[in-house]
Parts: sequence; C-alpha cells; structure tokens
Amino acid sequence: MTTDTRPLGTTGPHVFPLGLGCMGMSGMYGDADRPESLATIHAALEAGVTLLDTGDFYGMGHNELLIREALRTAPPARREQALISVKFGALRGPDGSWLGYDARPAAVKNFAAHSLQRLGVDHIDVLRPSRLDPQVPIEETVGAIAELVEQGYVRHIGLSEVGADTIRRAAATAPITDLQIEYSLISRGVEEEILPTVRELGIGITAYGVLSRGLISGHFSADRQLAAADFRSFSPRFQGDNLTHNLALVEALRKIAEQKGVSVAQIAIAWVLGRGADIVPLVGARSRERLAEALGALDVTLDAADLRAVEEAVPADAAAGDRYPAPQMAQLDSER
Repeated sequence: MTTDTRPLGTTGPHVFPLGLGCMGMSGMYGDADRPESLATIHAALEAGVTLLDTGDFYGMGHNELLIREALRTAPPARREQALISVKFGALRGPDGSWLGYDARPAAVKNFAAHSLQRLGVDHIDVLRPSRLDPQVPIEETVGAIAELVEQGYVRHIGLSEVGADTIRRAAATAPITDLQIEYSLISRGVEEEILPTVRELGIGITAYGVLSRGLISGHFSADRQLAAADFRSFSPRFQGDNLTHNLALVEALRKIAEQKGVSVAQIAIAWVLGRGADIVPLVGARSRERLAEALGALDVTLDAADLRAVEEAVPADAAAGDRYPAPQMAQLDSER
C-alpha cells in the first residue's frame, strides 16, 4: 500500500491519500454500531490514515465525542498522527430538524469552543463553515477563524460547498487550506469552474461523497429498505426511476471493475484519486470491512484505456436526480 502523502493545498499539512469521513457513524445513514465505529477509526489510523473529518452537528455532537473516545483509546503514536477537520454552522433542533446556518464571528468562536471541549483537544487542525451563511459575508466568517488561528486554537482554515467567487473572496481574506466538496464519477460539477479556481489559488480539495453515499459502491440494491432518518430515503438519486437509472450505471462500471479484478468501490475511488494529487478523497466507511475495501483503491492503477472505459460507462452528467433535495440544493453556494 502506498506510503505517499498528498498536500492540503499549498498552506496545509501533508496527509495520507485517503481521509476518513466519520459522519455515517452518527446516524446520518441509519443506526451505526458504536464498537465497530471505534474499531474502524482505530483500523484507519493503524493503516496510516491521518485525516479524520467530522462536523459539530453530526448527531448533535455525537460524532465529535466518538472521535474523542477513539483517539483516547488509540496507541499514543496513532493518536498523535490524527488531524481533525471540523465543519460548523449548521443549526439543528432537539428532534434533529435543520434550522439554517449561523456563521457570525461570535458564533464561529462559540462553535469552536464547544468542538474543542467535545473532542478533548487543544486545537482543531482544519476548521470550516459547513455552508455559506447568506446573512454573513464570507470575509467575516473567515476573519473570525483567522483570529482563532492566531490564538492557536485552529491550525488551518477550510471551506465547504462554496462557489468560485466566494472562494476568491475567502482567499483574499486569509490563507485557505482546502475546499471540501462532493466529487465523484456521478458528481462532477466541480470540474467546470470550482476546480480550476482552487488550483489557481493553491487550495486543495477534500472530496466527499466519492461513492455517492453508497450508490456507486457496488453494494446498494434497489430493494434495500432504508430507515426514515437515513438521508438516502429522501435523496433524489435514490428514488424510483432515478435509482433504477443510476444502478444501471453501477452495473456498467461493475463490468470494468471485474475485468481489472477489483471492486466497484475501488475503481470509483481510484478514479477520484487519479483526478490530481491535490485531491484527497474522504471515504465514509462505517466498518473495518468497508475501510479495507476502500484502502485497496490505493493499489488500483487506471491507465488511459481504463479511464476511457470508465467514462464511457459513466459519462459526466449521467446521473439521474440532484445530489440533494431541492431545498438543500438551493442553499448550496457551489451550485449557483
């Protein structure tokens, strides 16, 4: 397995080529197995993974507390290698409802204080607003994080799901390490304007949704029953004819994967890895089995013929359905 690292932009740290996205360990895709979640984080660290990604609103703090426990019970050397990326700003009610965003400077510092306490750390490696707050100029939000950097509470500033104009304004305010955004074979909008912009500015990409929440993992079936609280139960790409169409794309991809002797998930992750050394895919593995499969993508090489076959099987814009329900799509600065 590769021992190479990838930079988080020109100002950030070098990290293992895959990061671990921990959101799914806190109920976003239905119930999660806590002991297995902890074991998966430990296995990721043991494999050399350095970047752990979370959000303070994942399970209303549950995810940060889970990471705290995982780090507390990990061997010291593994604990010290971990870099934690935290998203903030999403507001939620006691029933789990979504209530908007708050990225005012005072809120930024308040969210950071709570995250530091829940995580049990003295600094956050990358702190980023989860979405653009339409009521707050990005300069004010980034400026508040920059103050936390000066005070030693935060190491680096990140962004999430923002468009090119916002990225430029943020970068003019303070150094930006990376942009976190969805990027996969069936989510390629980033290639049009956002990816060229971050490359021009020396900003890295941490790509989430590389398996489109399991849709292109090769493990999702049309008859799978989803819990009501599972994001996929109301995601447009998992509904009706959209799902049928999208799973047909997966079957086309499966033929290519089988010819190479790898899994569908591995070829999908390898495709994202191959888009550039400035891109770090986040894999949302919730079990050691899925983690091991994802790590196997690091050993998959796609040559020019492979890439042609993959993109013929799953062309850009081939997916049916948006990546979020309409109300959430309307909140994405990256989609404007």
